[in-house]
Amino acid sequence: MATKDNNSGESGADSVTDAALERLNANLRRVDDLTQRLTAALAKRTPSNAALNAPDPEIFAKASGAWWTEMMQNPARIFEHQADFWTKSVHHFMEAQQALAKGNLQAPEDHTPDDPRFANPLWKTHPWFNFIKQQYMLNAKAMHDAVEDAEGLEPTERKKLKYFSQQIVDMMAPTNFLATNPDALERAVETEGESLVKGLENLVADIEASNGEMQVRLADSTAFTVGENVGASEGQVVYRNHMMELIQYAPRTEEVHAIPLVIFPPWINKFYILDLKEQNSFIKWVTEQGITLFVVSWVNPDVSYAETGLADYIEDGYLAAIREAKAITGQKKVNAIGYCIGGTTLAMTLSLMKHRKDRSVNTATFFTALTDFADQGDFTPFLQDDFIDGIEAEVAQTGILRSHIMARTFSFLRSNDLIYRPAIRSYMMGEAPPAFDLLFWNGDGTNLPGKMAVEYLRGLCQRNEFTTQGIELCGERLHVSDVNVPVYAITCETDHIAAWKTSYTGIQKMTGAKERTFVVSQSGHIAGIVNPPSRNKYGHYTNDDLTLSPEEWLEGAEFTKASWWPRWGEWIKANSGKMVPAREPGDSTHPALCPAPGRYVKAPLPA
Repeated sequence: MATKDNNSGESGADSVTDAALERLNANLRRVDDLTQRLTAALAKRTPSNAALNAPDPEIFAKASGAWWTEMMQNPARIFEHQADFWTKSVHHFMEAQQALAKGNLQAPEDHTPDDPRFANPLWKTHPWFNFIKQQYMLNAKAMHDAVEDAEGLEPTERKKLKYFSQQIVDMMAPTNFLATNPDALERAVETEGESLVKGLENLVADIEASNGEMQVRLADSTAFTVGENVGASEGQVVYRNHMMELIQYAPRTEEVHAIPLVIFPPWINKFYILDLKEQNSFIKWVTEQGITLFVVSWVNPDVSYAETGLADYIEDGYLAAIREAKAITGQKKVNAIGYCIGGTTLAMTLSLMKHRKDRSVNTATFFTALTDFADQGDFTPFLQDDFIDGIEAEVAQTGILRSHIMARTFSFLRSNDLIYRPAIRSYMMGEAPPAFDLLFWNGDGTNLPGKMAVEYLRGLCQRNEFTTQGIELCGERLHVSDVNVPVYAITCETDHIAAWKTSYTGIQKMTGAKERTFVVSQSGHIAGIVNPPSRNKYGHYTNDDLTLSPEEWLEGAEFTKASWWPRWGEWIKANSGKMVPAREPGDSTHPALCPAPGRYVKAPLPA
């Protein structure tokens, strides 16, 4: 009887195993169909200029030459580092071999630093995965040391070498490969291969959605609709031209200050970062302070905008918006905010207005805006001739700088967070992207006009003309020292796009400004700005002495454990005039064209 029961058990187990194997095989058969879709999607790809896909080989040639020179002049130093790497690698291998020879399937002692990529306990406990991780850490340190030891490189070349060597280190992490990712392998076994098939489906869908480009989707695009659950504050488009729509938002108070506020967001992204949802909407909060608010929504350019330059953004964007906001409210002046490149161009607009004796701007607020580009920071690798020559060749052919090129550039500045981890989650684990409004906005890309992109990269980023000899635009030579209105600058402590220290030096050079206030918010380029008081999350630093170096300024700054919004709110209200009855959007000469957020922000990405 016992024998019969055992046989029955084995037969049942065999049946379960056979069924599981059949499900696995069925999942793998689905791969054939997906492979055909993948091939079709990749066929739609229009490759960008080759110079935008990899660094100039000269940087590695120079690094190799520097290493060889050091080898000849100071061989002991090179041998010391190589010997250390070889010794640790061989010792690591011998430890693993000895453990296996003794039948001890236990990972050796692990002193490598904590790293969120290696959170799975198997990286510490499983001898195979632990061996792979420790050797990867050794390799990464050896490459880092080799870069640090390279002599005879210019500072810019060293920055480029550091950046691209780090990209290699990040790309080669064992977590990025199925065979050496325990999380992905465990999920594949648990789901009988279903996770891998879903991952391939996600990959194919992403490539199809981006016209053959490899662009990882960071958020569930079906979870949000612009104008419904993001960018949904009440308002009306009251003016439209070929460059922008001007949105006037509905009042939320019975009275408002007389002087209106106009926000100029960056056209590298879309304006609704300031209006994601009610809880963190800067747009909603401003209207609650009794301010008549206008926001510019930039057009997403197609090839017909190839010859659109910075002067067009100034004349038909900034000056047009200021003119129409004044006309609608019956005021002689407006207050203005410029965010990122929107702030850079606001500063140039203010310089132009001084030349033209136009006093239409009462105060200017800058959100994470650069005007001094002497220190290129993390963008150094992308602001050298090899890359910008590639941009020029690209826009000469296409007329525009396509959105995926900009998105890819920004993503590689934080490759682990914005490329590899999302790719692992989506393509190896088979998970759907999260329903995260900020990441949805991040993926809602815009093109840039070819002429404007080159003007910005050459004239501002490379030659730093605005703070040196001046930049020629709109028939005038514009200089940062021309800014002559009260200035309030908000920067962010960990901003990797517009470093606060670089923003600070730009504000210092606004020597003509009647008043200058400088604030450093905690967190980064987005979270430090979209920081509502209700969250009680990030504080800010203030210091009235702008004669100090950035380091001295921060050392002597006062820290406030609260959002900067209320502090700025009091300042802007003090500069916004008397109270008047609340204004509904538009007037008899500016009828409502369509509800906010307008048409431009929702238009499909132009080809």
